[in-house]
Amino acid sequence: MVRHGQSEWNALGRWQGQENPPLTSLGRQQAALAARAVGSVDGVYASPLDRAATTAAIVAEQVGVGPVLVVPELMERHAGEWQGLTREEIDVDWPGYLDEGKRPPSWEPDDEVEARALSALDLMADDHPNGHILAVSHAGIIFSLERALGAPFERLANLGGRWIERSDSGAWTLGPRIHLLISETIPDQL
Repeated sequence: MVRHGQSEWNALGRWQGQENPPLTSLGRQQAALAARAVGSVDGVYASPLDRAATTAAIVAEQVGVGPVLVVPELMERHAGEWQGLTREEIDVDWPGYLDEGKRPPSWEPDDEVEARALSALDLMADDHPNGHILAVSHAGIIFSLERALGAPFERLANLGGRWIERSDSGAWTLGPRIHLLISETIPDQL
């Protein structure tokens, strides 16, 4: 599971949530470079949001796997009233919220994000029960999966992610953090 390449709003420091800014030219270059670290996969999946779907399409073309399968449950968390705002703008209208870990009223709750992210994992694993897949999603989805599976919060760069495996019993376990732009952190099986 990896995060998309740089989007126009990443470059501007804007919270995206479920808004749909496209990749920057750097984001497209990142996706092409990351494809070299992917290796052999049996399928490529993506969030329907352009920044993830485009990243996945670039990687899939480079590794010769397709079509990219879109999974709506991989869509980023809805960030409510903060979508489109910078940290500075958030601090003006919601002073102290970021520092105190508070969120705006329309923020999608953690348990809902975790449930749909885990559902997406099950769907993809059922499609490829003995295979390796690449899912291109968003930082919020990866954070939710890590939280649900017992890992602490840690920032995530574009094209960074987490190796996640499903056991024969159907239980999910977290593998190492990965970064497709730094090949030495990629597990051998990826």
